[in-house]
Amino acid sequence: MKKRTLLGVLTPSSNTVLEPLTQAMVADLKDVTAHFGRFRVTEISMRDQALGQFNNEPILEAARLLADARVGTIIWSGTSSGWLGFDADEKLCDEIKAATNIEASTSVLALNEIFEMTEVKRFGLVTPYLDEIQERIIANYQSAGYQCVASQNLRDRGNFSFSEVTEETLMDMVRRAAEPKPDAITIFCTNLRGAGIVERMEQETGIPIYDTVATAVWKGMKVAGADPARIKGWGRLFGEV
Repeated sequence: MKKRTLLGVLTPSSNTVLEPLTQAMVADLKDVTAHFGRFRVTEISMRDQALGQFNNEPILEAARLLADARVGTIIWSGTSSGWLGFDADEKLCDEIKAATNIEASTSVLALNEIFEMTEVKRFGLVTPYLDEIQERIIANYQSAGYQCVASQNLRDRGNFSFSEVTEETLMDMVRRAAEPKPDAITIFCTNLRGAGIVERMEQETGIPIYDTVATAVWKGMKVAGADPARIKGWGRLFGEV
């Protein structure tokens, strides 16, 4: 049998978008499949209860179950370190590797790697989040040397409700984020239908757009030893970075 690439993907329990989008991205690659593990996430806010959802142990238990499928990588397809701090993802990846002996990464660490590789300094940020979350994300990126020049958010605590935001709403947000001509725009939430609009909005705006479902797939492919450039029709990320 031809060698398979098995992508392990950690998923918020209330997310209904990232799984079908991830599957769609790899659908034409017969040797690549995505496999998912869930842990409970139902609200995005700075309340203690919401922050506690991202304690590592439930995530590690989901990762251990994914490891039973002998996946080639485990990717946290989520953006929590945007407000918790990037070191939260770095620690999580270290703990996943220690628990499973499988290399791990995240949507946000992948995005940061892409920003570095493509020399992004000024970026536009599109999210569904509350202002308190948006402000933390912007502050963390500023501390890392990135300037947010356009901020668009829907002021929703979600998480399920994020999946009901239409592509038309997201396209309008991307257009507004494009007005100051940033180096790139990120659609920063894995329960938004952003990946499906990336290619057409890149053509309309001329600006690279990095959706965090797509960054997880891009990094998962790389870590698992597969070529992300094999993925077609999902934006410049896969062919150019």
